[in-house]
Amino acid sequence: MDFFRSQESLTTMQWILRAIVGYFFLLITAKALGQRSISQLRFLDFVIALILGNIMAHPLSDEHLALKGSMITTLALVVLYLITSWLSLKWNFLKHLFEPSPLTLIEHGKLRMGGLRKAKISVDHLFSELRKQQVEDIQKVALALWEPGGMVSVFLEPQHHTVTAKDMAIPSNPFSLVKPLIIQGTYDKKLLAQQGKDLAWLKAQMQTLQVDMEHVVLATIDDQDQVRVYTELETQEKGELTLH
Repeated sequence: MDFFRSQESLTTMQWILRAIVGYFFLLITAKALGQRSISQLRFLDFVIALILGNIMAHPLSDEHLALKGSMITTLALVVLYLITSWLSLKWNFLKHLFEPSPLTLIEHGKLRMGGLRKAKISVDHLFSELRKQQVEDIQKVALALWEPGGMVSVFLEPQHHTVTAKDMAIPSNPFSLVKPLIIQGTYDKKLLAQQGKDLAWLKAQMQTLQVDMEHVVLATIDDQDQVRVYTELETQEKGELTLH
C-alpha cells in the first residue's frame, strides 16, 4: 500500500495502482453525487466538479503527493455537497442562490435584452439555440427561457404548434414503449422478469420464429408483448408475434 503515501519516486506498477484506485474512487464519488450533477451542471455542481477534478488529478501525476489525503478531502467535499443540496431544498435562500429562477429571453416574438445581458449570452448564441430546436423565426416564439443549467427552453405560439392526431380526430393506438430484449445474442434477464416471462418462454418464441438466439442482432418487445427480431443474416424484421 506504499503507493497511497508520498514517495520520492514510484514504480510503474505503483503508478498503475494509483490510477486504478483513483478511477474507481471517482466512479463511486460520481455515483454518490447523483445523476443530476452529471447530466446537468448547476452552479453548485460546477464548483464541486471543478474542485474534485483538481484534487484527484495532482496525486495521479505527482509522486510527492499522497493519494490518501486527496481521497479524504474528496469524501469531505462530497459530504458537504450532499448537505448543501439537502439544505437548499429546505431553505429558499440557498435554493435561489444555487438554482436561480429562469431568465426570459424572448416573449411573444420580442427579444428581452435585459434577460440576455443577465444570462451573458449573445443574440447569435440565442439564435443558434433556436435552430437546434428547429425554430427558424423568432416571431413564432411565445416564450424562451434561459434555465439555470444553461439550456434554453422554447415554447411556440399556439398557431405554430404541430397538428396532432387528437386535433384531427384521428383514432390512434395507445402508447407502447419498445424495449431491447436481446442484443447481440444476449437477453436482458431483468426486462424479461418485468414482462412476467422467463427464459423458457423466450426460447419458445425464438423457435416459433425459427430464429437461433445466437444470431439475433436485436430483439425488441413492447408493452403489448409484441416481439420483433432482427438477425445477423438480414438486418430487417424477421418475424412478428403478438402474444396473449
